[in-house]
Amino acid sequence: MSPTRRSLLLAPLAAALLPALARADEDPLMAPRAVGAPNAPVTVREYFSLTCPHCARFARDTLPEIRKNLIDTGKLRWVYEDFPLDQVALMAAMVARALPPDRYEPFVLALLQSQDRWAFARDVNNTEEIRKMAALAGMSHDTFEKTISDTKLRDAILTGQDQAEKKYNVNSTPTFIFSGPAQKDRSESGEMTYDAFAKVVAEVGGATG
Repeated sequence: MSPTRRSLLLAPLAAALLPALARADEDPLMAPRAVGAPNAPVTVREYFSLTCPHCARFARDTLPEIRKNLIDTGKLRWVYEDFPLDQVALMAAMVARALPPDRYEPFVLALLQSQDRWAFARDVNNTEEIRKMAALAGMSHDTFEKTISDTKLRDAILTGQDQAEKKYNVNSTPTFIFSGPAQKDRSESGEMTYDAFAKVVAEVGGATG
């Protein structure tokens, strides 16, 4: 699990706590980004960072099986929650949220799958690499520039991160918050295997046997 890098984000977070900022129900860019049936018995919220190698491995190795067996079968609703660990992850999260909702998850997964290239490659220009990927997702140059300069969006993401730390004690990524009829807001952290993840879904959902 990756620890939070709070020192990189403290300055903008101060502004994020101003009451004048739009709430998620007022700003379509902060509306939930989710997949799966809205009435699924179990909901999981994944707090993730686009520069977290653990999140990338989980998305690559475990999420496809979760999607096949739990999400696509109507047992689980999956909600993506931003928890950027650094300024690069914050910028990428902003760009992802500025895309049309149906392009959000494909863009996020593409970023996680190519993390070594755009986030960690030697002498890489992070902004330019994210710009290229955003263009492939249909974002214009002007929209990209406007998005990465959008302090309202930046502060809204950081406010959500701060709330997650206070409400759920989220301090690493990935962190999963499970909610179902048998248990509410159960927290699990780290690169869970599919079997471990499915077991928690069954317990939170009230499955027996």
